[in-house]
Amino acid sequence: MSKKSPVKFGTDGWRGIIADDFTFENVRAAAAAIASYVLREEDPARGVCIGYDTRFGSPAFAAAAAEVIAAAGIPVRLADRITPTPALSWAVKHTGAAGGVMITSSHNPPHWNGVKYKASYGGSGSPSIMAEIESLLGQPLPAGKPAAIEKVDFLPPYIEAIQRFVDLDAIAQSGFRFAIDCMYGAGAGILAGIFSHIGVDYVEIRASHDPLFGGVNPEPIEPHIRACQDIVVERGCHAGLVTDGDADRIGAVDEHGNFVDPHKIYSVILQWLLERRQWPGDVTRAFNTTSMLDRIAARYGRRLHEHGIGFKFVCDLMLTEDILIGGEESGGIGIRRHLPERDGLLNSLLLANVMADEKKTLGQLVDRLQREYGEHHYGRIDLHIPDARKDAAIARARRGVHDFAGMRVEKVETLDGIKFWLDNPEARSKPNAARTWLLLRASGTEPLLRIYSESCSKQSVTTLLEAAREFAMED
Repeated sequence: MSKKSPVKFGTDGWRGIIADDFTFENVRAAAAAIASYVLREEDPARGVCIGYDTRFGSPAFAAAAAEVIAAAGIPVRLADRITPTPALSWAVKHTGAAGGVMITSSHNPPHWNGVKYKASYGGSGSPSIMAEIESLLGQPLPAGKPAAIEKVDFLPPYIEAIQRFVDLDAIAQSGFRFAIDCMYGAGAGILAGIFSHIGVDYVEIRASHDPLFGGVNPEPIEPHIRACQDIVVERGCHAGLVTDGDADRIGAVDEHGNFVDPHKIYSVILQWLLERRQWPGDVTRAFNTTSMLDRIAARYGRRLHEHGIGFKFVCDLMLTEDILIGGEESGGIGIRRHLPERDGLLNSLLLANVMADEKKTLGQLVDRLQREYGEHHYGRIDLHIPDARKDAAIARARRGVHDFAGMRVEKVETLDGIKFWLDNPEARSKPNAARTWLLLRASGTEPLLRIYSESCSKQSVTTLLEAAREFAMED
């Protein structure tokens, strides 16, 4: 394993820059640690499923991981084609595998790749599992009788499962037209195939295989979803459905070409589940996610759990509590009845189902949320700054800040990063307005400071983000 860039498992596996730290040597080291974990904690005879996305080298990296794991005596089922992460997770759970490995860097820039570990329950490895795998890095791999590597198509059972989860007849009869934006990722062709089968009008874009992702990060947020915004308006679509590089996250566009952030998507689906489906269970949300979810959960008498940032915290709660749905700011939303895992493709179908049941366009659904629960506007900026500047900003924030953009700090929370609750005069003048907050969170794996804010107006959010940017760049 490289001394310069050792493998380090973060909130959702290990990621690195291709040919710098993401090398065959380090992929094999990560695979060896995963194999050691399976041999120690699982029944290795159940085997490991391995999938890969559209990134440069992903098939070859997956094959290398398969060789290491099989050499340790663990049977491997290796994807025979590009596979979305949720399809790999579905295979792990429903074939009874001991675990799964996904070669992907999700929504990171094109020059990145990564290794995600999926536990036997079909979701992100828990913090304790990931810590144990990391502790096994560099340890000698126990010798075993080499096992077989079988090529498998994981897609058909998964596609059948997500179709069963929604009302396809209602979607087919809705008369809505959809844009599908695959962002050159692993979701290409899946929603289009389903819509074609049931006779739904759609247009699919960015569905070809391009490891460079058309020159943008395959993350379904602005400005990366501009192509979808344009096609929705041009073709008169009622919504645009966007999935990220490995299709486990969702973004959306309304009929006017406006970006619908993951907070609103989560809120739309949550209200529909509670009102229409009336399924039991609590709700979870990450520390950086909209407080609109709190209001919806309270209205329907559901307990809301707040947790750290990263879907593994959602998964942990789903394994220990009665959870209906959980999610995070980055577009990862999971429904336990399906998988303890985020799934951008399933959530795209669910949005179409909500529109069909409510007989409303996506924009109309968002407008209804804002009327019923108050205006909630959200923004995020990512500052790629040296570690020294990033750490200095966090240190100054921890020492205490009295105000941002003239708004007095009322309360500080430190569950995951530093969150400032602010006294916003504009919010006081609006009935039922969103409370105003600002969150600073430093990446533990790269020179990156993320700044998040939610308030009662777009202008308020913009003002706070810029104030926080200036704060972070102070000497």
